[in-house]
Amino acid sequence: MDKRRCVWARGELEAAYHDREWGVPIHRDRLLFELLILEGAQAGLSWSTILRKRPAYRKAFDGFDPKKIARFSAARVRRLMNDEGIVRNRAKVEATIANARAFLAVQREHGSFDAYIWQFVGGRPTQNAWRRQGECPAETEASRAMSRDLLRRGFRFVGPTICYAFMQATGMVNDHLRGCFRWREVRRHG
Repeated sequence: MDKRRCVWARGELEAAYHDREWGVPIHRDRLLFELLILEGAQAGLSWSTILRKRPAYRKAFDGFDPKKIARFSAARVRRLMNDEGIVRNRAKVEATIANARAFLAVQREHGSFDAYIWQFVGGRPTQNAWRRQGECPAETEASRAMSRDLLRRGFRFVGPTICYAFMQATGMVNDHLRGCFRWREVRRHG
């Protein structure tokens, strides 16, 4: 018998990501940074495209090490623009570097990015109970507040919709549908 999943998890790659990662609370800075970058890279594209490119992103961006990325040179940006494994959008590549620098500044200020970012949900996942995909919002007041603060700190590609997708991916909100087998499992993590 097939497990009931959220409607967006149709392909094999999406189903694996949905079943293992999406919505599980994350408190590791490096993974939070990776997902923030990938959500921004997705802007205007499908998540399946980004999932397919994720291994190439990890290679191209030094395992999402923000200290290394913050030092990327113009020559490195030119090489990245020729890397077919990633989204070759100059604004997104340059945003990744700017975001690495802003990320490091947040770590210095707050001790960790985790301590900073989870404040937008009071340190605990928001547990939703949507029955249909159409009930799930594209953004919330929390994602708007996060977006405003990230932008103020110099982050790019962090609009409220991208921030909400990031919140979903990192388990800051549980937006698995009630009929999805992961809804209860993820809820236990909260």
